[in-house]
Amino acid sequence: VGFVGEERKEYFHKFFEDQGMAAAVYSHVEENELLLTMCYNPSYCWILCCTLEPIFKHPEHKQPPPKTITQLYSSYIYNILKNHPRATESPREVMLRAGEMAYEGVCNRTIVFDDDHLSHHQLEPSTFISGFMMEILEKDDGGRRVVYTFPHLTVQEFVAALAQYLTPDRRNLVELLDQIQKKNDGRFEIFLRFVVGLSWPHTSRQLEDILGKLPNASVCEAISWLKVNVEAAIKQSERRGKRKLLSMMYYLFESQNNTLAQVTLGAVETLDFSGFALNPLDCAVLSHVLQLCDTINKLDLTGCYIGDEEIQRLGPALHKCRNLSLERNKLGDSGVKRLYEALRNPDCKIQSLELNSNNL
Repeated sequence: VGFVGEERKEYFHKFFEDQGMAAAVYSHVEENELLLTMCYNPSYCWILCCTLEPIFKHPEHKQPPPKTITQLYSSYIYNILKNHPRATESPREVMLRAGEMAYEGVCNRTIVFDDDHLSHHQLEPSTFISGFMMEILEKDDGGRRVVYTFPHLTVQEFVAALAQYLTPDRRNLVELLDQIQKKNDGRFEIFLRFVVGLSWPHTSRQLEDILGKLPNASVCEAISWLKVNVEAAIKQSERRGKRKLLSMMYYLFESQNNTLAQVTLGAVETLDFSGFALNPLDCAVLSHVLQLCDTINKLDLTGCYIGDEEIQRLGPALHKCRNLSLERNKLGDSGVKRLYEALRNPDCKIQSLELNSNNL
């Protein structure tokens, strides 16, 4: 369940005391189709507000707006690191230790950490740590004790992913990602998006100003792992289901790697999501990935529950498909009007279009 329609706008006006700033920030989000779609998820709304607030408070230091989830969280952590007092030791070391603790928590489904956890990872409560972790008073048998948690699980997952690039002489990253991917319970899905997203230099550049250079070897391994797994997911989509393929589209999007997208998707005979329900955010991500390619031979979206909002998100990329199947959806007349824009595109490559059973 996520925000719809005006609920997104209401959230921004509740978050900001200054209603003028709330209106300005939301107006900016509205202009960025993907950011607006991301607001479907309440946790992304919160991170967006936290990240964009300093940009609008200090326009003279304006940063480029985030395009991906990884860029959004990178900006969020960057603002924290930039505006909080530094520890006497290296920020890179502190973030590495915090990230190792965060990763351990993701593995064990732990979101609350105590002094023993901090001590095990050679961390001490400090103003620096408090920038991205919250202290909570918790009752126990002996009275009360202080425990620590990240503001949201997604923040913990991002810090855990960042640590994979901060670990000196780390073991094979491909091996780690392969092991993680074998877990089918979804706990590592967002973590994997962040690991892949951090392989794009533009995304990690801000953080490198404070934490130092991310190792090129790890970046190359993340890209190599993604290439192999995207190709495998496309070949095995019938046997293993469409969810795996959709996950790979999210990873490709987070990577922002045009060359990789074209190599893995450009020569595919059919990109098949038939029978798999797609929400607006799924469609926005799929659209952006397809826009990284020159041409898609066939895109099969039969029975994907695509309505007016979903086709609006897909619209900018549909003209790149030679064969497009949208049968058994819920486009209606309004959805077909949006589809018409793709057909009018001077670069439209659509040769075959299937629209049966769409309430026309």
